[in-house]
Amino acid sequence: MRLYTRTGDTGKTSIIGGRVDKDDIRVEAYGTVDEVNCFVGQAVTQLDPKIFSDVLEDLEKIQHELFDCGGDLANVTNSRELKLKKESVDDLEARIDELIVEAPELERFILPGGAPAAASIHLARTVTRRAERLVVSLVKAEQDVSLTSLQFLNRLSDYFFALARVINFRMQVKDVEYIRSGKVFREGKRKDEKSEN
Repeated sequence: MRLYTRTGDTGKTSIIGGRVDKDDIRVEAYGTVDEVNCFVGQAVTQLDPKIFSDVLEDLEKIQHELFDCGGDLANVTNSRELKLKKESVDDLEARIDELIVEAPELERFILPGGAPAAASIHLARTVTRRAERLVVSLVKAEQDVSLTSLQFLNRLSDYFFALARVINFRMQVKDVEYIRSGKVFREGKRKDEKSEN
């Protein structure tokens, strides 16, 4: 089997149910979801299974769900059955609620970084936000897009924020607060929420 097909040499690519330009917003969206998956994979290699067995279980599940999300975004057939289900969104919300009580209280924005795995998860978080923005653009342009994918990406970025903080906490690496930030998180507001939510 050859890895290359030469079918993309003219700037077109195949999606499920057709062919589009490689810079089509749909391709940008599911390609960015693939980027997220790569950063998750990088983080997995940086986590000690003895300390992060629960997180590694989460991340493997999420990697499969990211493939599901990308597949749903790449599918334009009329008879498609979506792979990503609302249960994935619910599961992320449950895990966010568990993670935010593990890390110390947070009052200000923090700088991305810390332990290598936390830095990788922060990268995954920001790329997830970009994927979310692209899916919003896709919804505006074509309408025929699963809103479950949009909800999943929104919650996933929140999960990554909470997770990066927990990774640093378990690794005994202190989050660095953004020194010019006011107190932006308050009691009664989820600690992983940001203004762009």
